[in-house]
Amino acid sequence: MIDRDGFRPNVGIILCNDAGQVFWGRRAGRDSWQFPQGGINRNEHPREAMFRELHEEIGLTPDDVEVIGWTRGWLRYRLPRAMVRRQSRPVCIGQKQKWFLLRLKASEDAFDFNQSARPEFDDWQWKDYWSVLSEVVYFKRSVYRSALCQLAPLLFKGEQCRLPEQYRGRRQRKG
Repeated sequence: MIDRDGFRPNVGIILCNDAGQVFWGRRAGRDSWQFPQGGINRNEHPREAMFRELHEEIGLTPDDVEVIGWTRGWLRYRLPRAMVRRQSRPVCIGQKQKWFLLRLKASEDAFDFNQSARPEFDDWQWKDYWSVLSEVVYFKRSVYRSALCQLAPLLFKGEQCRLPEQYRGRRQRKG
């Protein structure tokens, strides 16, 4: 499902532990890391899509997490030109995302990447909340920054909820 502007509706998941660290998954067979995310099906509510993706990608159920909050409106990113499949109809130029902040209530032993025929992740680690901004693929960086900034006050107090100086005003560029 792609909207009239060429963006595919999608959910993103920021899963944190009690220490405020976030789940960072390595994409299966690749050397790239990201938060869990996935498309919203026709007639599916974003919250339903989030729980479906949470189960498909990392094997968690609604009972394994607490929903802390979500972003306002849609956050969008464009795909690099080389990744746009111009022959597809309709043409998808990027994704528009609703982001959810979740706290893990279950044990890490509940993680199971084999819930789908083609697993999304093959490894994972806990990362400091803001540090993922220096590792995420360049074309998703501004969306990650926006989601983390909107959701940080729900998780942290004081200085810890503010975007660190090294990530402010960073231009979107490769690497």
